[in-house]
Amino acid sequence: MKMMREFAKKSLVEKTAHKISMMIADKAYAAGQKLPNEYELSRYLGVGRNTIREAVRSLVSRNILVIKQGAGTFVSKKMGIADDPLGFMFVENKDKVLLDLIEVRFILEPPIASLAAQNASLREIHCLGRTCQEMEDALAAGQDPTDKDIEFHTQIATCSNNLVVPRLVPVINTAIKAFTSIEGHKVVAMTLSHHREIYEAIRDHRSYDAQDAMMLHLAYNRNKIRRNIFDKT
Repeated sequence: MKMMREFAKKSLVEKTAHKISMMIADKAYAAGQKLPNEYELSRYLGVGRNTIREAVRSLVSRNILVIKQGAGTFVSKKMGIADDPLGFMFVENKDKVLLDLIEVRFILEPPIASLAAQNASLREIHCLGRTCQEMEDALAAGQDPTDKDIEFHTQIATCSNNLVVPRLVPVINTAIKAFTSIEGHKVVAMTLSHHREIYEAIRDHRSYDAQDAMMLHLAYNRNKIRRNIFDKT
């Protein structure tokens, strides 16, 4: 009853945004899937197109939807997770953040890699392998592979087939972005070698090897961070 009263107090735009969110959940829209167009949503929800437009904007601001010009509105791959959920941008001691993030990655990612090796489907393994190859191709072409690096770790979380694990990805992504900001292409080449070992272990369903390969990858990153901090002192 209390929830119904609170819902009744919301504006029409807020109610419509909530209904769109419920539609995404009820119809099991996947990340990256396109929503019906503005006209169709207007008819389906019984509200004007201006209301739909404002509701969609609200959901875009909350990382639930993303608008692609000329293509339409899609479910965001961020699935409502904030870009900086833990507020790292407000922490002054960036070196401390880097070291603490790598500690958290040691706690999270080796078991995630192990789960991925146990639970990944053939389709998920194929996607992971394709991203691994795209990273290597980007580096060979002299391009920045950071986005593919983030996609690779995100896909490992998906491969775990644990509903909670993908929600931890923003912490991992923050650490990757922070780490790549201090390294050059020579270091990235070593990182890609580690990624290939992780991928092959997951592909072959070797859970212990996947966990060990991730541990090695993180140990390398930690040593690089420590050397970088030491060089500045």
